[in-house]
Amino acid sequence: MTSVSPHADRAGFAELPLRPELLQALSSLGYEEPTPIQREAIPPLLAGHDLLGQAATGTGKTAAFALPTLELMTPDPARVEPQTLVLVPTRELAVQVSQAFHRYGRDLGVRVLPIYGGQPIGRQLRSLELGVDVVIATPGRALDHLRRGTLQLSAIRTVVLDEADEMLDMGFAEDIEAILEETPTERQTVLFSATMPARINGIAQRHLREPVRIEMGRAATSTGEAPRVRQSAYLVARAHKPAALGRVLDVAAPAAAIVFCRTREEVDQLTETLNGRGYRAEALHGGMGQEHRDRVMARLRNGSAELIIATDVAARGIDVEQLTHVVNYNLPSAPEAYVHRIGRVGRAGREGAAITLVEPREHRMLKAIERVTGQRVVVEKVPTVADLRARRLELTRGALSEILLADDGEELAHFRVVVETLADEYDLMEVALAAVKLAHESVAGEPDEQEIPEIAEVGAGRRGTRRAGERDSRSEGGDRARPGTGVARLFFNLGRRAGVRPQDLVGAIAGESRLSGRDIGAIEIMDRFSLVEVPADAADEVISALRRSTIKGKRATVRREREAARRRPSNKD
Repeated sequence: MTSVSPHADRAGFAELPLRPELLQALSSLGYEEPTPIQREAIPPLLAGHDLLGQAATGTGKTAAFALPTLELMTPDPARVEPQTLVLVPTRELAVQVSQAFHRYGRDLGVRVLPIYGGQPIGRQLRSLELGVDVVIATPGRALDHLRRGTLQLSAIRTVVLDEADEMLDMGFAEDIEAILEETPTERQTVLFSATMPARINGIAQRHLREPVRIEMGRAATSTGEAPRVRQSAYLVARAHKPAALGRVLDVAAPAAAIVFCRTREEVDQLTETLNGRGYRAEALHGGMGQEHRDRVMARLRNGSAELIIATDVAARGIDVEQLTHVVNYNLPSAPEAYVHRIGRVGRAGREGAAITLVEPREHRMLKAIERVTGQRVVVEKVPTVADLRARRLELTRGALSEILLADDGEELAHFRVVVETLADEYDLMEVALAAVKLAHESVAGEPDEQEIPEIAEVGAGRRGTRRAGERDSRSEGGDRARPGTGVARLFFNLGRRAGVRPQDLVGAIAGESRLSGRDIGAIEIMDRFSLVEVPADAADEVISALRRSTIKGKRATVRREREAARRRPSNKD
């Protein structure tokens, strides 16, 4: 088992035997160096080995298998059958992996097709008929195409199982086995999983040939304990991360902070966004010369800049006494990198804070960080508009208090005539309130009225898989209390007699709709039917997406429970 040291070789992508087109694509995307998983995985994959990798979301594993796959590929517009098949658990991940393959392989003319539920199948059929090089698919939809005869796997050279443990949790084990049976035995097989339960090892033993094994996130740090800083995280959907970062910074009010991003492009975009919000932010990445770097650091030290937005490469060696906060806008590629980042604050007994924005799918990486640091990262709620208003009033009060404490009796005397004149016409309290309002507006700026959607704490929304086989407490004893606001309960005409398990229902919904396993609530499975809780605003989409699907080989009828209540079959029938 290979594990990566925090002092591993820091060679750039140019040191890897990749085509110029791939290196150019990486450079244009702003990627400056391989992550640990990429440094460990790319060479053996280029050499043709099978690979078994343990790595959480956010470590850069997509590029770890996409780059060598593209390097070994020979795109041919005349060829119809795909050379690479990537199986993923969810529609969302299928889109992300497809976009990554497209960005990396654009100059190679690689044809990439994502296949997942909720997408018009006619478009998929036309693309498969014309020919594709890489197919990224959810297992259920891939198997559907295999049964139709529209997906041919006889020319497959590489199969990737991404987030394999998640696919097994969602009930895709049988589908995966059936799909792999349709691929050539001499293929290259790559399996990535955040955890390595016995079921994953079983798949590896059956389908991988003497794989290279790589394990990320368990190496002990050479620096001992993590720095003594306050560590917190905020669960935020990707689309709301810029707004959430601004909100968190508004409330935290750091004197000086470094915000870590993954790419140069992200650094530039976020710097512009934060400057538009009124912060004094400076960008720092590998595309900037040493002279520019020195100017940026000088501004931070003398207080003319309060935020540095940087990549890991550009931030190396930064040691600024004034730093009070480190912000992980993106999770680092390895827990050791997290320790290195937050070590820039909280030194020599000074107080420091580490703030991390975590996308819902990255909860496993957060747990890996906690294991390495030996400290719990507190998951907090993104500040609301009310929180922000209260914090801004507090800042205004603080600013006024400083003026009053620092006054020597002369500076404020210049304004006495204004107060005395107004006091002749208005109540003195009203005059003070108007002055505070004026001061508040000058300090706080424009109010932020946009609420950021709240996401349930890590693990809180996974009842459909975590409590597999259990009945929701609201339904015990025949109690049919309706779910709370924002939740709809769907009726499925298949139950225990059809061999349906909770993971089968979770897999069908996540594979065919935009929902992930963590979005699905309580599941009840009776003899002849099942009930599943989903977000109310997604219920119609789920019903529509499942109209043409099968569960355990049987056509499923799905509708809202309210519609089904009068027609629900009895378990005594």
